[in-house]
Formats: sequence, C-alpha cells, structure tokens
Amino acid sequence: MVSNLRHIVVLAIAGLTASCAYDRSVGLAPEIEVTALESLPAPRIETAYLIGPQEALQIEVVGAATLSGTYLTDVGGQLAFPLAGIVDIAGRSPTEAAQMIADKLRGQYLLDPQVRVIPKDFPAPSISIGGQVTKPGNYPAAGQPTLLRMVNLSGGLTDSARLDDVLILRTVANQRYIGVYNLGAIQRGNYPDPQLFPNDIVMVGDSPERRRLDILLQVLPPVITTAAILIAQ
Repeated sequence: MVSNLRHIVVLAIAGLTASCAYDRSVGLAPEIEVTALESLPAPRIETAYLIGPQEALQIEVVGAATLSGTYLTDVGGQLAFPLAGIVDIAGRSPTEAAQMIADKLRGQYLLDPQVRVIPKDFPAPSISIGGQVTKPGNYPAAGQPTLLRMVNLSGGLTDSARLDDVLILRTVANQRYIGVYNLGAIQRGNYPDPQLFPNDIVMVGDSPERRRLDILLQVLPPVITTAAILIAQ
C-alpha cells in the first residue's frame, strides 16, 4: 500500500514538472537593454513626467503675455506654438519642452526667452505592479519607494510567485531597460532593496510547477495526505 501511494505521489509530481519547459528569456527585443542588478540606471528627476498626445499645457513666456496661454498637443504629441511653429515635444519632460520652445523663439523674436511649461492635469507619479502579486495595479510613487515596499503595498506575493524572476522595466533618455531581480535574495539581505522611480513597471513572474502542484493537492488531498503520513513513518 505504501509503495503504491509513493508511486502515485512520484508520478503525479513528475507529471507536473515534465512539461514545464517555459521560455524565460528576457530582453530579446533589439531596443531593450538587460542590465545587472547594480547597474539599472536611475532616471533624471525632470524626466519623471513625460508629455503625451492631446495633452493640455499651460505655457508661460516671461515678458510676452500674448504668447502665454493654454495649448493642446496633437495626436502625435506635437505642439503648434505662435512664432515657433511646430514643436515635437512628445515624450519630453516639461523642462525639455520649455527649452525647445525657447530655442525656437530665441534670436529672431526674443533675445533671451524664459519659458515655463506646466501640464494642466499633472497626474500623481505612480509605479505599476503586475504579475504574481495579490493586488496588481498602479500605486503612488511617494517618498522613496523600493521594490520590497511596493510589493508589500500591492498585498504581497501570491502562492505562485517566483522569487528569482522579478523584472523592473524602466525608460531612461528614450532607452528601455530591464533589470532582473531575485526577491528572495533581497528579502534575506544578500542584495540591497533597489529604489524604484515614477513610471517604473514591476512584473513578478510565476511558477507553473507550484501552481500545478496546488491543483493536484486540491484534486487528490486524501491520497497525498495519506501518502505523506505513511512515507514519513
């Protein structure tokens, strides 16, 4: 009887893992760079917010009240500004956009233009947490958020989470990066808890083997339980 139960347990577990040849490749797209734990670059503070399409902007030109006002970017993120013409500010920070407008105005129209660009509906900075967390979604990037803090804020990990398959996706200066992290090692203090920044995306990978084992335990609890007790004896 014990031998038969052992065979049932072994065969069941083997069946769960035999077909688990999952592709866990990361960053194969040519425009993405995969970085080591220590070298995921931090974004510049002024690029935490990037201007998008059809966005209302309050633009102020110091000393030129007739140029100041509310402007709307088009579907491509371009801005039609008086005297400056079309300015492509899609994906630019407000500081960068202001500098681009000032450069267009400088010399021919104004000697040394001072421009400020302020989004009308400035969204609260957030970090997106997805994958195997209890409550995936967007969370405020207040204070100095770290990976562990944001995972805890999202309700912690699910039973199917894979600790050594945690990704942080970040864009810095129009370059996309992916950092691969081992959350278990960070929890044990073997690596520092990495700081996160607004617009970061965190994805916690899953363990199909663990998920299938949980299904097996739900389907065959008496067999597995009895086998575990008899084998332990």
